[in-house]
Amino acid sequence: MIRKQGGRRSRTKTDQARGRYVQARPTPGKTFDLAFDATIRAAAPHQRSREEQRKRVAFAVRPGDYMRKVRVRRAANLVLFLVDASWSMAVAERMAATKGAILSLLTDAYQRRDRVGLIVFQKDRATLILPPTNSVQLAQRALADIPVGGKTPLPAGLQMTLEVLHREATLHPEIQPLLIVLTDGAGNVSMGHMAPLEESNMLADMLAEEKVHSVVINMEHAAFDQGLAKVLADHLHAPCYTITDLKAESLYQTVRNEMAQIGTVSMGGIGAKS
Repeated sequence: MIRKQGGRRSRTKTDQARGRYVQARPTPGKTFDLAFDATIRAAAPHQRSREEQRKRVAFAVRPGDYMRKVRVRRAANLVLFLVDASWSMAVAERMAATKGAILSLLTDAYQRRDRVGLIVFQKDRATLILPPTNSVQLAQRALADIPVGGKTPLPAGLQMTLEVLHREATLHPEIQPLLIVLTDGAGNVSMGHMAPLEESNMLADMLAEEKVHSVVINMEHAAFDQGLAKVLADHLHAPCYTITDLKAESLYQTVRNEMAQIGTVSMGGIGAKS
């Protein structure tokens, strides 16, 4: 996948004439960012057959020999939290840890060009509490008062996740997404005529098809766990963690560990063809 902009966090290819030159590829007839060494090597075996051209030049190069530089740069990340805010024993703890992790991630977001966002789902809808940003001040205001309670519209949360990621892919094509889902997976409100869990799995499959790197953190108590968070994680092609003693520091470290693994995952698949 090719990137259009630079960043500092994850290693990714770029089509700008900037970044570290790592290899070359054929680019017949195109002269942008030529790899002169590779172009000369490509033309070298044909010098005898180009004797007529060599009467005018010392070394004969033709457009079919052109090789373009492949460069890599550091790309920024988008960390998008999708949080279940329906009633449960862990809702207060879950929210406190999520807020703490978001603010921790934002402390170095300005330098690293990362962006962090938060979607909350509860009652009958999903709400974009914090649009993707690298502003700590904006995040603090948005996180001050988050509504909790009601049923679990997990499909609505996944649908809004797709919409936010598509929008970010248009506005910031190089940013690489990491989706952190905090839920027990027990969605009980659907958007259409499908059963809630079936609808959730369908939307999770769509996110997986678009190569979104995801992590599911199972918030259900072990004694009552029905395995629904693991099912959701399987459809997202994501790991599933169980954090019984959830703290902002542990959630923050989990996110940082996952961010280190997405250097080869690109957002170019979202809303675009590979």
